[in-house]
Amino acid sequence: MNTEEPRWLSPLEQRAWRTHLAAHKLLEHRLDRELQVFGLSLNDYEILVNLSESPGHRMRMSDLADATIQSRSRLSHQISRMEAADLVSRETCSDDRRGTFAVLTEHGWETIQKVAPHHVANVREHFIDLLTDDQLHELEASYAPVVEHLKSLR
Repeated sequence: MNTEEPRWLSPLEQRAWRTHLAAHKLLEHRLDRELQVFGLSLNDYEILVNLSESPGHRMRMSDLADATIQSRSRLSHQISRMEAADLVSRETCSDDRRGTFAVLTEHGWETIQKVAPHHVANVREHFIDLLTDDQLHELEASYAPVVEHLKSLR
C-alpha cells in the first residue's frame, strides 16, 4: 500500500490536462460525425487508412489491432461489420494457418479514395489550420515522449 501523499496537479498542469482531454474528445466526436455522412466511423476510417497504406492493401489482424490500438476481439467485431459493408475481407495466411489477414476490397479502396479528401479538409478545419507551424512543431515535440512512453508499456 502506497502511503505517500498524492502529488496533485498544479493549476497549470490541471488546465493543460483538461484542455487536452476536451480537445481530444471534441475533435474525435466532430471527425466521427463528419465521417458518418459516408457511412463510416472514425474507427472504420482508421482501418481503411492502415490497409490502404500497407503492401497489397492487407495486414495481419494482430498487426492491425496493434496499429489501431484495439483488442483483437474488438477489431474482429469491427472487421465483421466492415465485411458486411464490403469494405474489407478476411483471408487466411498461407504460411500460418492460425493467422488471418484483413484485406481492403475494391469497394473499400474506392471508399477511402472518395472519403479521404473530405476527412483531410475536416482535420485541417478543426485542427491543423487553427495552429501555427511553431505550435504544430511544439505539439509534436510535446507528445512524442508521451507516445514513446506509452508504447513501451504495451
